Order: sequence, then C-alpha cells, then structure tokens
Amino acid sequence: MTQPAKIYHHAYFTNQQIADLIQSQAITIGGNKNLKIYGTLKCKSGKRMKRKNRVFFKSEQDAIACGYRPCGNCMRQAYLNNNSAKTD
Repeated sequence: MTQPAKIYHHAYFTNQQIADLIQSQAITIGGNKNLKIYGTLKCKSGKRMKRKNRVFFKSEQDAIACGYRPCGNCMRQAYLNNNSAKTD
C-alpha cells in the first residue's frame, strides 16, 4: 500500500526547521496552497508568496497527487505539457 502524499505547511515550521528539511531532502518542491501551483525551491514566484500560503512536498509526484499543477515560471515545459493535456 502506498503512503499518502505529505504536505508540509510553512506556517507550522520555523525557518530553521524548513532549512533542515531541505538539507535532508525531505522536501524538494514548493507550492502555493491557495492557487494549487507547485515549483522549484529557487523559483522567484515561490519566494514572493506569503508564508501562510506556502507548502512543501517531498517530490513532484506528491504535489501532483495532491492536485497541484506546475508553475509557468520555473517549470515551463511541465506547465505547457499540463495545459496541452487539458485541451486534448
């Protein structure tokens, strides 16, 4: 049986705890919980969002499993593929 995707809400962690999770690679993807968008941890759009809206995932697959879509800024090709799949 597979484990459900885990979401880390930034509001519930200190900056140091998030840094430790990134260092240990427990989180590799960031997202916006209101817009349901995920992207890289280095994305300029992601860095500008409010802390209360920021979530993190272990993997891109976890973000997708939670219903998130790729960021058009930092994950352009995945974003275009996602949008073209919707129109087919």
